[in-house]
Amino acid sequence: MTATNEIVANGLGEIFARHGRERDQLLPILVDINTEYGHIDTHAIVEVSKHTGVPISEIHGVITFYSFLSQKKRGKYVIRLCQTISCDMAGKERIVKVLEKELGIGFGETTEDGMFTLEFTNCIGMCDNPPAMLVNDKAYGGLTPERVVEVLDEYKLSEYQDLYGYGGVE
Repeated sequence: MTATNEIVANGLGEIFARHGRERDQLLPILVDINTEYGHIDTHAIVEVSKHTGVPISEIHGVITFYSFLSQKKRGKYVIRLCQTISCDMAGKERIVKVLEKELGIGFGETTEDGMFTLEFTNCIGMCDNPPAMLVNDKAYGGLTPERVVEVLDEYKLSEYQDLYGYGGVE
């Protein structure tokens, strides 16, 4: 077992202890793994299968069904832009262009520093305030290109403060 697999196995043990072995705990286990590691790799899928007795193919099916679960490593901040008709009609394409320009990546990609991932998602329940997006679990509606830049700057500033202990140049 490699060092990485050992670390993951130890972390999975904590997750497994919280949820037990019952089949109805499969989704909560997968959500916790995805939250803890940013994705659910093949090793984790095998361990979940051993722990719960759920076949690997079924676990894979659950992961691919739920868009918030991923086998691919995502950034610290996952930006999910709603792709419903109401967001389309309210100018979603302008938001797409701003996000891609500001982050230097396309949808389905992650920034080199591992901070941001861009994804499309289906309805996030904000059809009354389109276009809308989620940054991790925080919703933003009524987006304009200017507001998108402000939101991104808030997250970038937050990271800067975390790294250096203050919010800017003095």
